[in-house]
Amino acid sequence: MAAQPLRVAIVGAGPSGFYAAEHLLRQDRPVAVDLYDRLPTPFGLVRGGVAPDHPKIKSVTRIYDKVAAHPAFRFFGNVSAGRDLTAEDLSRHYHAVVWAVGAEADRTLDIPGEGLAGSHTATEFVGWYNGHPDFRNRTFDLSQEAAAVVGVGNVAMDVTRILATDPDDLATTDIAAPALEALRQSRVRTIYLLGRRGPAQAAFTNPELKELAELPLADIVVRPEDLELDPATRAALEAAPDREAEKNLKTLQALLDRGVQGRPRRIVLLFSTSPLRIEGEHRVERLVVGANRLEAGPHGVQAVPAGAERTLPVGLVFRSVGYRSRPMPGVAFDARRAIIPNERGRVLTSDGGEAVAGCYAVGWIKRGPSGVIGTNKPDAVETVACLLEDADRGILPDPVQQNPDAVVALLQSRGVDVVSWHGWQVLDAHETGAGAARGAPREKVTAIGEMLAIIRGSRQAP
Repeated sequence: MAAQPLRVAIVGAGPSGFYAAEHLLRQDRPVAVDLYDRLPTPFGLVRGGVAPDHPKIKSVTRIYDKVAAHPAFRFFGNVSAGRDLTAEDLSRHYHAVVWAVGAEADRTLDIPGEGLAGSHTATEFVGWYNGHPDFRNRTFDLSQEAAAVVGVGNVAMDVTRILATDPDDLATTDIAAPALEALRQSRVRTIYLLGRRGPAQAAFTNPELKELAELPLADIVVRPEDLELDPATRAALEAAPDREAEKNLKTLQALLDRGVQGRPRRIVLLFSTSPLRIEGEHRVERLVVGANRLEAGPHGVQAVPAGAERTLPVGLVFRSVGYRSRPMPGVAFDARRAIIPNERGRVLTSDGGEAVAGCYAVGWIKRGPSGVIGTNKPDAVETVACLLEDADRGILPDPVQQNPDAVVALLQSRGVDVVSWHGWQVLDAHETGAGAARGAPREKVTAIGEMLAIIRGSRQAP
């Protein structure tokens, strides 16, 4: 009799979830993978977070399509873990559960006025222009002439670039149609980009910086003093050369040398600058910032308030200072680090606690929000290696429900409208067809109800 497959549930259909599935399905042993996502659509941040003008990055989904074509793979879209299926449910149906739920919450600035109208997280804006169902109904007052983006990571650069890009150049991307129309009406002409430390400590990559430099509508304003390396930064770079930082400094120097050219929009880079408070009667009217000096600290170069304040006349603030994972019901959570406590992907009862048999983590929920899409591949390989090692040691619990279709029946009994991979392909074909009509790769459907109606329509077709 053929050996029964190792049955694994992966919760979260973003890059880390797909890389975990890929590595599992490559094994020389029978393995069956069920991949769950709370949305009807797969791909996580590749669909909902990658900027629409970065189609090459989005092309990674072709690899995920190949994973999904494996006969031992099933997709369960529109299934919310913790609501439709509990952690206990999953443990009853699988030998192992891999949590790949990412980091959906935003870190806060913790400054006065952060909750004023016109103060937004970068996640909201990115989700809105990418057609993410959670953010499809957000509104942004783009009638304002100036905006501030707080943070100097790649997401902050994406927000800045989209605000400063000619909408005609975005029309041939998969940007959400309502966002494109709103950006056509935008009056934002000045964008301040704030980093609390210097350009050598900025988290953005050099290609992202160069993309700003290539925007035809925007001048890039660089302050000469920001390129004068302080002693702490100079010593840090001498002790541990950083090629990315060196390239960024070289690019910024070229932008300073180029100067302003009278373009209709301006991106003003303000390093060694921290937001102190957002002010306004009922909405954002200005942002008060403080100058910093840089000093050597126990964890590298740190920003120390220098005392000088300045007021920026902005009507919009986008906060892009990092992400936090949310706890999953029934799974241990380290609130301080905002991750599931784990050892090389093996979930622990607490930080430093015992391993939970059959429970694993991968991606941002495992290590925190760091790295690029490709970083998730070796991360997933590490977790899957631990899972397979545990399987070989015979310490994975046997599922109570031996029938792989029992979970399908359970979801049906709970009235969950599960989207299969075929269902996603129907929606995908609908979106790409609609996009072709305007010369774009796709026209995203942004409402879950509409997505499900399109998929249901295909089920009922003769």
